[in-house]
Amino acid sequence: MQIVEMICEKILTRTWLEGDKIPSVRELAVSIEVNPNTIMRSYAYLQEKGIIQNKRGIGYFVAEHAHDDTLDLMKFNFIKNDLPLFFKTISLLNIDFEELKERFNKFEKGKEKDEDKQ
Repeated sequence: MQIVEMICEKILTRTWLEGDKIPSVRELAVSIEVNPNTIMRSYAYLQEKGIIQNKRGIGYFVAEHAHDDTLDLMKFNFIKNDLPLFFKTISLLNIDFEELKERFNKFEKGKEKDEDKQ
């Protein structure tokens, strides 16, 4: 799932755009030092979700509407898996939503400063 998340992040940040060719299974396996079978399973999952497509003999490409489909998939996974743990943690640590809102606003301002530097 870490590989799936890495690929989804590249699509969400528009590093990879719809129609872009993505690294081959072997290229990605070598670059991140994992077994090619692991990459193949990740690509198969993303292909099943309609986020990437295989053009036989040419390679894998970012599918049409991949950004929106990726956003939907990542939101669903976050709400299903991460949000309950997040709620449990903030409850255990007695963190209220006002503090979260304040910290989130600081985070967003920091992102804006980073974007200004680019």
